[in-house]
Amino acid sequence: MLRSVVVALALAASWSGTAVAQGQSEALGWLQKMYRATQKLNYTGTFIYQYGEHSETSRVTRLVEGANVYERVETLDGVPREVVRVNDEVRWYLPTTMTVKIDRKQVAKPFPGMLPEQVQTIGAYYNLRKGEVERIAGYDSQSIILEPKDNMRYAHKLWADVGTGMLVKAKTFNEKGEPLEQFFFTDLRIGGRVDREAVRSRYAGKDNGWRVENLAMNEANLAEAGWMMKSLPPGYAKVTEMRGSFGGTPSVAHIVLSDGLAAASVFIEPLAGRAEPAHLGLSRKGAINVYTRKVEDSLVTVVGEMPAEGVRFIANQVEYRKPN
Repeated sequence: MLRSVVVALALAASWSGTAVAQGQSEALGWLQKMYRATQKLNYTGTFIYQYGEHSETSRVTRLVEGANVYERVETLDGVPREVVRVNDEVRWYLPTTMTVKIDRKQVAKPFPGMLPEQVQTIGAYYNLRKGEVERIAGYDSQSIILEPKDNMRYAHKLWADVGTGMLVKAKTFNEKGEPLEQFFFTDLRIGGRVDREAVRSRYAGKDNGWRVENLAMNEANLAEAGWMMKSLPPGYAKVTEMRGSFGGTPSVAHIVLSDGLAAASVFIEPLAGRAEPAHLGLSRKGAINVYTRKVEDSLVTVVGEMPAEGVRFIANQVEYRKPN
């Protein structure tokens, strides 16, 4: 009898492990489907971003024509703002200050294009599983739950249209399982024809006299200038290293790290005789944590959609070694 019980328990454990692996694989398949959908589909809709007591409503329109991608995002409440993307060029129109900012590299992806290309690596650092099917913006949507395996990333819950895989809602949770922020469509049209005029800026041709800021960040080898990171959080890798003008300050170094879903930016800004900021250490806005410290004669700031422990760890890994 004892032997029968042991065998039965062993078989149950084996079946359970197989079921978990299959469930994780199926959830990962859904993430890949979401990524393909948000990259290849035309869509237009209204979505809301919420964190704490704050909420913001935006309208997004995306047109894919062969290898070309056109996208326009406009805020519908609060301070007017418009972001227009044509392939790798991104323009931020800020009418209240008559400013247009131009960049040719888009590191952060706004909802609903927030999923990374290399989604297959996510399973190494998150436990994934399917959740319930819910009705969102008129679409039956499959939910996928991502639970972090350490304290270097948040938990997430994503919802995708069952038919197309289009991401229709995303929610982020802190270490206690409390909601930090969420994005969700209130109305959405997936597929169909999108007119080119719908993705053209409403300010195009009307921006004479506007101040133009080129966010000229170019790829760079920061180690040659003496800046390096002693180590990285588990699962995170460098996506890019850049240097250039940022926020009106010249010669700012910028390192982007990602684990395939979460991302963090490291900014190294020369003080050049300027006074140190009044606040060093940790600050937070919604799901974004910021950690600032002084290293040599520069200010190191880490901004990441990750727990406080993560941005603090990254900031403390930045060091300067005088080049030979």
